[in-house]
Amino acid sequence: MIPREVIEKIHSAAKIEEVVSDYVTLRKRGANLIGLCPFHNEKTGSFTVSPSKGIYKCFGCGVSGNAIGFIMEIEQCSYVEAIKQLGKKYHIEVPEREMTAEEQQRQDDRESMFIVNDFANKWFQEQLWETKEGQAIGLSYFRERGLRDDIIRKYQLGYSPEKGSPLATALKKKGFKEQFITNNVDTKIGVGVVGKSEDGRLYDRFRDRVMFPIFTVSGKPVAFAGRILKKKDNVGKYVNSPDSLIYSKTNELYGLFQAKQAISRADMCYLVEGQMDVISMHQSGIENVVASGGTALTKPQIWLIKRFTSNITVLYDGDAAGIHAALRGIDMFLEAGFNVKVVLLPDGEDPDSFAQNHDSTEFIQYIQDHQTDFIRFKSALLSKDAGDDPIKRANLIKEITASIAIIPDMITRQVYIKDCSERLHMSEKVLTTAVINLRKKKIEETNKATEHKEEKTAEEPVSPQDDLSAKRSDSTAVPQRSGLEANYYNLMQLIVRYGERPIDIDGTIYSIGEVIIWTLENDEIKAPLPIYETLMDEFKQHYKDEGFKAEQYFKFHPDPHLSALAVEMIADRYQLSQAETDVQLGELVTRLLYEMKLTVVNMQIEEFEADLKEAQKNNDIDRQMQLLARQPELLKTRNDICKILGNRVINL
Repeated sequence: MIPREVIEKIHSAAKIEEVVSDYVTLRKRGANLIGLCPFHNEKTGSFTVSPSKGIYKCFGCGVSGNAIGFIMEIEQCSYVEAIKQLGKKYHIEVPEREMTAEEQQRQDDRESMFIVNDFANKWFQEQLWETKEGQAIGLSYFRERGLRDDIIRKYQLGYSPEKGSPLATALKKKGFKEQFITNNVDTKIGVGVVGKSEDGRLYDRFRDRVMFPIFTVSGKPVAFAGRILKKKDNVGKYVNSPDSLIYSKTNELYGLFQAKQAISRADMCYLVEGQMDVISMHQSGIENVVASGGTALTKPQIWLIKRFTSNITVLYDGDAAGIHAALRGIDMFLEAGFNVKVVLLPDGEDPDSFAQNHDSTEFIQYIQDHQTDFIRFKSALLSKDAGDDPIKRANLIKEITASIAIIPDMITRQVYIKDCSERLHMSEKVLTTAVINLRKKKIEETNKATEHKEEKTAEEPVSPQDDLSAKRSDSTAVPQRSGLEANYYNLMQLIVRYGERPIDIDGTIYSIGEVIIWTLENDEIKAPLPIYETLMDEFKQHYKDEGFKAEQYFKFHPDPHLSALAVEMIADRYQLSQAETDVQLGELVTRLLYEMKLTVVNMQIEEFEADLKEAQKNNDIDRQMQLLARQPELLKTRNDICKILGNRVINL
């Protein structure tokens, strides 16, 4: 295991706001910071970071955790990998340890693939800068395209030689396993920088191409795009890395790693199509730019941008294909709550060529002069196509109202309806009705889909043991607790927050955790989830340790499930203030324990009633008499608890 003192050192050094800010744009709100949750789609920020507590929590989907937990969630990596990443960020050495076979197997797939990509990325750069072929062909190409050397290095561009398979040879010589340098389409294992022929021969996938590495938001090389320099029959201009366990082209944006800080500063992002568009614009001084990579825009890509800004300007070529591509992408941005602008460049120009011929001031001025919001852009474009044809005009209005209908903000929708009414000479009332009907239809479809999902889930019940992990994996569901679990959760929350604090019970000083655990054990009230048992066991082992603080201990616990549960308990909206006295805290403990006992008694009464009905149904007189003998005791116990709690006494 990694020494606990190393973990504590990393926890002390890793400021939660710094860690999260590498992935999410945060804004100050009181003592906390707030942003859009990276784990589920939301239009209004509910993702809260507490620097004083060192935790994050989303009040929309319920996820919560500390710095290590955040890295595990966002990078989909193991606890050890997250520790190593934070250790590297804060220059803390993390001692290696011998892993079990099971742990090694679990980590190898992702970690080894990233290592292969990192090696290949450095190798491609060495070929570009340190070989005659790379300098003569690859470097010359980039310089001919107008790129400066510092920009080439910043984007880590490279070159793959024309002949032989030198990368495959270098990887094998380095000892990389074949399964990670090739790619299995079915298992998605392997990054695919090397291909394998039918006769088993390994060959370089990207031969005779300049290389564009693609990075994750945190800066790991996750894939490559290779551009051919010599036109060949039946050979595509670009070859891309295949989808794998660590890469899906629909989930990445080219240039986001280099652009994220500029996007946050400007609170605006430019979206283009290709890698050279991004690099040329960056070189011209426009750094807040990313590319969809030549693929159709996807929702995951849109939500990547949404982490940093809600303002997007889409730049497209001035040809027909570019115009239609703009239309396809606009609605997706609108639905995500973006403020969308569109700029069509002059005919024959793309962002790359335009950036090469204009400095940043001229480029930005052109954008400001020619950008338009979606309603003007779409209505002008479709009106031109529709002409005086009434059917085409009707379809035009339907398309525009469909776009307005998906805008989440009501005021923005109404502004666009009014603008559309004036531009298209259509009754504002008619347009409003059309938009309302479209939104109703969408809500009905969503409700039906939700009902279908709930029916399907009901057929496959989740066991209590799997309940916590299910909540963690389903980032769209806020944990809902009821009955005994809710009572137990409240008591465990007190242990985590105040477990070591003393309270006076009949003149004797106990810790709050001691009182809770002793009462539960004495009354033989079993924990509804194993994780609660673990929490109590850990507390019993350590609460007498010098300097023990339950909140710190559980918040930074190496078990990610226990840590996540503790953070959720700490991050809950209600907390006792420091001004509240130990007496008040003692009263709260007493009340929660009696509420737990009341739940247990009610469960016993429900069981009693079911047994009595069964005995009456079977005309079992002896069983009925036996059960009825217990009734007064159960009712008295419940009524006594209700009196203590101040509840209304209920008689059967």
